[in-house]
Amino acid sequence: MSTLTIRTDAEVERALQSLTSEGQSRSEAARNAILETERAHRRARLRAEAESLRDDPDDVAASRELAAEMDAIRAW
Repeated sequence: MSTLTIRTDAEVERALQSLTSEGQSRSEAARNAILETERAHRRARLRAEAESLRDDPDDVAASRELAAEMDAIRAW
């Protein structure tokens, strides 16, 4: 495991105090914050990709065409 050194200001110190008030260490709070931020970024990227596909007229047309083909197959 490596070490990370950061500079904090009053706002970060208040946040750390809040996060550590129930016994969590400052290191645990920082690790959890980094992991949560990365998860949020991943979700945002996936959401943006899904919205891009949803709004792409060619992709929408292809999806509708595939759905129609699947309906035709089900009719057999």
